[in-house]
Amino acid sequence: MTTSDIDAAVTAELNRLRESIDNIDAAVVHMLAERFKATQQVGHLKAAHHLPPADPAREARQIARLRQLAESAKLDPAFAEKLLNFIVAEVIRHHERIAEESTGDRPSPRT
Repeated sequence: MTTSDIDAAVTAELNRLRESIDNIDAAVVHMLAERFKATQQVGHLKAAHHLPPADPAREARQIARLRQLAESAKLDPAFAEKLLNFIVAEVIRHHERIAEESTGDRPSPRT
């Protein structure tokens, strides 16, 4: 095998792996979109019944659940928790906006 053959083989394998990563990234984006569609419905339900945008008890249960799933999947549980915290913060922001829109309040400009 020559150096150019090794380079071509490495390049082919690298491209194959990157295509797989690209497909996984696309699936993650689509799954997140579906998750946010569901959480938008939750936000509207909460707003209609004057429930708070955040539910700390549920969030704690979800973190514990996700950490267990991460461990089972051989994924760093701390990373999984950070990811969920990031997602939940965005969901809460959406819920706050939905609640403001349902009452006619407009958010104040952020400083």
